[in-house]
Amino acid sequence: MEIVARDQCRPFKTEDGSEIRELLARRNSCIRQQSLAEATLRAGQSTRAHFHPKAEEIYFILHGRGKMRMESGEREVGPGNAIAIPAGHPHKISQLGTEDLVFLCCCAPGYEPDDVVFTE
Repeated sequence: MEIVARDQCRPFKTEDGSEIRELLARRNSCIRQQSLAEATLRAGQSTRAHFHPKAEEIYFILHGRGKMRMESGEREVGPGNAIAIPAGHPHKISQLGTEDLVFLCCCAPGYEPDDVVFTE
């Protein structure tokens, strides 16, 4: 059994300023076919629109409110919402309100920096 404590995962900043904690991935665990990370967007922050040619992704909102944009349109999201993002589909999430937007990002296959294509 392998257990990784969130607080032992060092956060890092992405190009667009969001904070990521890689919780389970090939770089820090026995997991090889997927990855799990926690993302935080502070007031006024957004990710840059992008897609993943190989990985499909799931966002699960833990805290705060946001606006999710995909080809099919935009929708507000909040705690308890799960968002399906198929491989190859451009997407962007923005923080709304005053509270941090905190969400889990699950990728299969696992997240790799070279599997990100920015569209803006």
